Amino acid sequence: MPETRTVLMRYGRDGLKLQLPASAEVLEPADPPPGADDPRGLVEAALAAPVGCAPLEQVVRHKLAAKVDPKVAITISDITRPVPNRLFLPPLLDCLNRCGVADRQVVIIVGTGLHRRSTPQEHAELVGPEVLARGIEVVDHDAQEPSGLVEISGGAAGVEGVGRVRVCRRFAQADLRIVTGFIEPHFMAGFSGGRKGVCPALVDLETVEAFHGYRTLADERATTGRLHGNPCHDIALSIARQVGVDFLLNVALTPDKRLAAVYAGDLEQAHAVGCRDVAGWTQVRVERPFDLVITSGGGYPLDLTYYQTVKGMVAAMPAAREDSTLLVVSQCAEGLGSDAFAHLVCDYGRDWQRFVQNASSGDSRLVHDQWQFQMQIRVLKQLGVDRLLFASDGLPLEVQRRLAITPLAEGDTARERAQAAIDSFLKSRPTARIAAIPDGPYTMLA
Repeated sequence: MPETRTVLMRYGRDGLKLQLPASAEVLEPADPPPGADDPRGLVEAALAAPVGCAPLEQVVRHKLAAKVDPKVAITISDITRPVPNRLFLPPLLDCLNRCGVADRQVVIIVGTGLHRRSTPQEHAELVGPEVLARGIEVVDHDAQEPSGLVEISGGAAGVEGVGRVRVCRRFAQADLRIVTGFIEPHFMAGFSGGRKGVCPALVDLETVEAFHGYRTLADERATTGRLHGNPCHDIALSIARQVGVDFLLNVALTPDKRLAAVYAGDLEQAHAVGCRDVAGWTQVRVERPFDLVITSGGGYPLDLTYYQTVKGMVAAMPAAREDSTLLVVSQCAEGLGSDAFAHLVCDYGRDWQRFVQNASSGDSRLVHDQWQFQMQIRVLKQLGVDRLLFASDGLPLEVQRRLAITPLAEGDTARERAQAAIDSFLKSRPTARIAAIPDGPYTMLA
């Protein structure tokens, strides 16, 4: 019997184990960063010695010196991102307290972008019990509520195709604005973090549509690991500059989602240092493509929806040829995603060429969340539907059959179905080159 190896794919909260040939390659960083032994100490050190600006205490005292009842806004990522807010929010808030800012003067804004609102339970998960116990106000940004938005400009300065820009009123009008988040490879914007904590996190519907517009994403420079010339990056950065960010606190995570590093300080300079480090930690060189590539949706919380799972598909493409097969495992416990996205992907189904014709003609109105389907089409153009295999416990098979994927049906669970597909592939091609990408979208292939 051929030798095998067990590979744990990121899937939901617990992972999914697959048996692969011993010769299969596992595409993961050779030298990932270690987790911090003293997370709070790491955060405090970053606040005291930031990149590109004065320590946070000096920034706060200078910015709020003449204010009678200053208001401070801190934005955090929504539930789809595994950001350890509960680790860095307490020392951040303590620093504000030392500068005379009371907890009642602080609002924490969940940067939802166009994602759904958080539940009360998710607020507790996002900020942690220590912060909730302090009574600090936690609110969600609403991109479609006019009263909560304020116009900042007639467009993104120097960026074509972006008209009026409106942002979260409470953030834009705060006396001190702090952006938090984490840095990871991002399949559209190059890297997450930094300016994305403002755009798309805190902007209005129309601005998100421009940021994710068809022309923007049709540009090949809107891709993983690239910032220079990336139109997504340029739009987001231009808007963040106009809003004004007084201090940035971004983190990097280990593969098991522990705190690895903290990047604090100037919006652009601190983010650039973090992107450089994350690129080094997450990049994996692919010498030549594989016959079968197995990837994940990134595990909880990213693989809660099929919408987010597209990131894992796109990230795997450097490991595939036009005749390769891609197998994606993703739990999708919350289904497809937004109603608009669900209707879109089910209506077009396997007929993705019709979507390209309609969206590129300029005659049809941009549909909310269509950008994610447009990114999936990068995969479909290379592989086609038949070689894009999919296994999930969260999406019923009758729903999967309406999508531009090939659902796996042999077995009771996603693990069984994925394993059966792998075994069948090997039976017909015993010498096939196989690769697994356990971390899916968090791995940057080059």
